Amino acid sequence: MKKYLVTLVPVLMLSFQPDLPSDGAPVRTVSSSLSVTDELKPSVSQEKVETVVAKLLTTYHYRKVRLNDSLSSVVWDNYLKEVDNSKTYLLASDVASFEKYRYQIDDALVNGDLTAAYDLYNVFRKRFEERSAFIKEQLKKPFTFTADETFNTDREKATWPKNIEEQNELWRKILKNQALELKLGNRTDSAVTATMTQRYANLDKAINRIKSPEVFQLYMNSFAEALDPHTNYLSPSNADRFNQEMSQSLEGIGAMLQEDGDYIKITNVLPGGPAFKSNLLKTNDKIAGVAQGDNGPMVNTMNWQVDEVVKLIKGPKGTVVRLHIVSPDAIAGAPPKEIRLVREKIKLEESRAKKEVIEVTDNGKPVKIGVINIPMFYRDFEGARKHEDGFSSTTSDVRKFIEELKTEKVAGIVIDLRDNGGGSLTEAIDLTGLFIPKGPVVQVKESSGQTEVYSDKDGGSVVYSGPMAVLVNRFSASASEIFAAAIQDYKRGVIVGGQTFGKGTVQTLIDLNSFLPKEPEKLGQVKMTIQKFYRINGSSTQHRGVTPDIQLPSAFSAEEYGESSQKSALPWDQITSTRYELSSSLNDKILGKLRDRFDQRLKSDPELKQLAQDLADFKKAKENTVVSLQESKRRKEREEAERKRAAANKVSQMSSAQTDDSDPATADATKKDASKKKKDPYLNEAGLILADYILAVNK
Repeated sequence: MKKYLVTLVPVLMLSFQPDLPSDGAPVRTVSSSLSVTDELKPSVSQEKVETVVAKLLTTYHYRKVRLNDSLSSVVWDNYLKEVDNSKTYLLASDVASFEKYRYQIDDALVNGDLTAAYDLYNVFRKRFEERSAFIKEQLKKPFTFTADETFNTDREKATWPKNIEEQNELWRKILKNQALELKLGNRTDSAVTATMTQRYANLDKAINRIKSPEVFQLYMNSFAEALDPHTNYLSPSNADRFNQEMSQSLEGIGAMLQEDGDYIKITNVLPGGPAFKSNLLKTNDKIAGVAQGDNGPMVNTMNWQVDEVVKLIKGPKGTVVRLHIVSPDAIAGAPPKEIRLVREKIKLEESRAKKEVIEVTDNGKPVKIGVINIPMFYRDFEGARKHEDGFSSTTSDVRKFIEELKTEKVAGIVIDLRDNGGGSLTEAIDLTGLFIPKGPVVQVKESSGQTEVYSDKDGGSVVYSGPMAVLVNRFSASASEIFAAAIQDYKRGVIVGGQTFGKGTVQTLIDLNSFLPKEPEKLGQVKMTIQKFYRINGSSTQHRGVTPDIQLPSAFSAEEYGESSQKSALPWDQITSTRYELSSSLNDKILGKLRDRFDQRLKSDPELKQLAQDLADFKKAKENTVVSLQESKRRKEREEAERKRAAANKVSQMSSAQTDDSDPATADATKKDASKKKKDPYLNEAGLILADYILAVNK
């Protein structure tokens, strides 16, 4: 989730004179069996940038790392993974021949030496050409699926092939597995061959488009991401794209994309867009194909560059685009799912908070619960700077909703932060101020060790003092975690749902041309982690996130999703607590009662029991990554995978259900027939927990 940045990013003023090679330094040559004209080589500017980035990250990054042999080894492993993630192109002998570089990368970074990076990539290109020729020959032969053999789709722990014969056998199974997936999708043998031929032709084009800037970015990110997953080197073209922020997504489906191996990955779903409102596309979903209209052919986009996929997805308002999606939690052997979206101009106001009133039945009695859904923490910074009346902000909208819900005489309020990836830090602080009299909200620690406390500044006014709950999930991140943590630390409300994402860091962007002003070309940017968030109790939100007071069943584990799934994530730690005054309405005794009541429902409520069982079945099915290459067995596997995926999709859709009343006709229909609205078991359970809380407080 690299787009989850707190919008309050400080400007970092840096100055140093890096040791640079002279302008006349020769370009280093690399050894490869490719012809000299085919070899990719670094430029003098890239060698200079390498030294600047090394100096920047080792001097100003929050982690304060040292360039040594240990870090060198990590960077080299990262680069091997970037070049050949599936371990299908390079041979074990190739990898062994480059072991001499493993403990030399630290020196190379300082000296502007890119020999290792380009030597390895040129060998990869040679191996890729060999595989391409092998694949073309294989696709000339018919596939048969009668032999009883299997293929492990998970290459994470695999080793590189020992020789060409072993590599050929590996690729025979890779191609057979892909062909069988297509055949089970009711394609003829000729259509299967045509699709795969086009797929690998696209891959050939994609690899041929990779030039020196792309290789340099791969290598530099192998270094940057060894420090933490949110630190990156952005090539000039990627820096331009990053700086455009949402601009490419404002007309289309409302999603931000980036390349991720063979696929294009969804890095953020923009609130208010078709993807968000449909609830069909999620962060970390991967796009495998794009089709135009309801009847257009599905174009396989595996191994395409992100710009090309963006061009296919964008289009005139009102037109249809269909996508083949591979979910991050897809079961091995499950086919991509097809979704249909109608393009539209993204209405940014639709990302604003919304409210509704739900009714839950607790102990046989109906209880009215107000719900405020906040998709992101937004703030019109320009309007705020000019002191404009009524400028758009999360806090002002929620303040208005609270007053309306008071008028509607709700018994309590749920703040729904599921899938809220963050936003304005100022808004997270101000929003907390609506629920507490006064006091600190979050601590921010600089890489220097200096800590600043950010506090509620509204002078002690509390807009809502009644019972409240905060509903979160694994994709509640950054500013969401700051708000939820503050509410939990003050014991102001009960936190319900899943463990949050765990992003407790702040990044800044640095333009590399400012360090090399004489370079005539654009050099790109570095996005670097410089600060860390801490709760008012001194605990970091980094890595661990916020653990709910009452945890609901979840499809997303901390090992697979969130900050803790990243090897280079900054660790959790603790600093001195600030002074703050606890609320008197919630204590450990009451929380114990709420957990007991929830545990009773988990054992007796049919819907909760089914929800927990579906999730358990799904997690177990995901663990099996070995699929059959025999058609009859594979069909049975696929039917079972489809059944479990359908159950998981039902859970996923319910766990982050969105309410969209932007269209008047839709809103009227919803009001006329509220009974037909899809039930959200997570929101309903949050309402029941809040009802239990209300009962406990009133006793």
